[in-house]
Amino acid sequence: MNATSPCDDRPLRPEPPALTRRQVLRTGGALAAAAGVGMVATPTATAEPDPFAHGVASGDPLPDGVLLWTRVTPTPEAQPGSGRGPEVTVSWEVAPDETFTAVVAHGSVRTGPQRDHTVKVDVTDLAPDTWYWYRFRYGDAVSPVGRTRTAPAADAAVTRLRMGVVSCANWQAGHFAAYRQLADRDDLDLVLHLGDYLYEYGVPSDGSAVREHDPAVEMITLADYRRRHAQYKTDPHLAALHARVPFVATWDDHESANNAWSGGAENHTEPDEGTWAERRAASQQAYAEWMPVRYEPGGRLYRRFGFGTLAELSMLDLRTYRSKQVAHPFDRDQHDPERTIAGEEQLRWLIDGLVTSSAQWKLIGNSVMIAPVRFPSTLSTRELHALTGLIGPIEGIPYNVDQWDGYTADRATVFSALRDHGIQDTVFLTGDIHSGWACELPANPLTYPLNRNSVGVELVCTSVTSDNLDDILGVRPRTLSLAVEAAIKVSNPHVKYLDFDSHGYSVLEVSPSAVHMDWYALDDRTDPESSARRVMSYRVAAGTQRVTRTEEVLR
Repeated sequence: MNATSPCDDRPLRPEPPALTRRQVLRTGGALAAAAGVGMVATPTATAEPDPFAHGVASGDPLPDGVLLWTRVTPTPEAQPGSGRGPEVTVSWEVAPDETFTAVVAHGSVRTGPQRDHTVKVDVTDLAPDTWYWYRFRYGDAVSPVGRTRTAPAADAAVTRLRMGVVSCANWQAGHFAAYRQLADRDDLDLVLHLGDYLYEYGVPSDGSAVREHDPAVEMITLADYRRRHAQYKTDPHLAALHARVPFVATWDDHESANNAWSGGAENHTEPDEGTWAERRAASQQAYAEWMPVRYEPGGRLYRRFGFGTLAELSMLDLRTYRSKQVAHPFDRDQHDPERTIAGEEQLRWLIDGLVTSSAQWKLIGNSVMIAPVRFPSTLSTRELHALTGLIGPIEGIPYNVDQWDGYTADRATVFSALRDHGIQDTVFLTGDIHSGWACELPANPLTYPLNRNSVGVELVCTSVTSDNLDDILGVRPRTLSLAVEAAIKVSNPHVKYLDFDSHGYSVLEVSPSAVHMDWYALDDRTDPESSARRVMSYRVAAGTQRVTRTEEVLR
């Protein structure tokens, strides 16, 4: 995020401070050893612990501050989810140099079993648009060093904002090489995580897990959720990415249970698994403890970030307030104006923000697709079954009623606001569906083929590891999926790009002239050292509300 004047002849963005992934992992000593793939400290551990075995992280950058996170293990019995161990004091410090010769902020905080020995510090009074280094201390132990960045000042003329975009990282489905690829880059200002940061499932009985979840059972209790968060934080590639750039994150459903809604979830059974209120409270408490977000239980996760005059990012929570999903796409209740995906208060907050924003680009961190999608009835039974594995139960022509397609009144309200107020340069950034998409957002799908009446665009990232179409079908990539993609694009002319086969990540750049996204696909999600290749790039020119394929690659 670099603010310069229009006539400044310097590079648009200075090189960020040199801090390699190896330095991130090496600093603090024992993190790399503790974060061996699949290695998890369980509540029965007796070995002398590494006090900072779960790394460091930062998030939610503001012009004058940023949130810092770590977890300390003070004694062998104080393992994640154990509810044991003493209350301790952890100190922290922030500096503009990696040697900490000029510390600009420091302090200490108490933590203990009541918050699973996690630490969150909201550091303030920092300079805008600035790289900082940070670290924690407990006794004689020093944490790995993290690097973070504040947002530009509200009135800054920002010339470029670049972020990694990720979603849907299932530990059991593969390794997090996508995070490694992003951690190795030198050009990111932040990482946008659009949900399904972790998964609730237990270890499958068929031995299909690439690496197994801890605990081995489906997470239901607070201890379960804490242990699972702890396990994900031991992945060395995720640890490196967290230590390199700040995250801005929201949750989707798997942070609690599949297809969650305000009063339950498809993957929750009462009374066998307790009440939904208890389970959701446990999941939200663990999320608040273990994620670098400005959220505490009982508060609200939806929030907004500014990046000078260039962009404003609104992060949505589309699980806490939503009505129960309709049973199938022919259920007329999907059009009931009393049903909601966002909740009345959040929907009003979103629209008010879009209408009043002074930023050029209005970005929305959106956990499930908002573009209308009609799946063609010409697909085979096998293809329809595979799509069901991606989008949930269907009947006849499969709509995904878990996304905005199942809550058409809320979507119409958003689209009408964009159209009626003449709001331009709106981009929804979305995860969830384990596939890559570039879509225009038709004000009226019936007339769109004639006039391309788009009120915005949507860019959807692939999954980091979670199963997509070829995984579900058990076929080689780019075989059956090509026909499915072609059929969907014919039925939905506003869908310009669709990739049902790739796993990986995206890189998004925002500039005054355009928003540009590159999609990267891993060669092998089961290989922790997998390489990745760019498979597609799309561009949204300012003032157009349209997506265009480009061969230009972000460098």
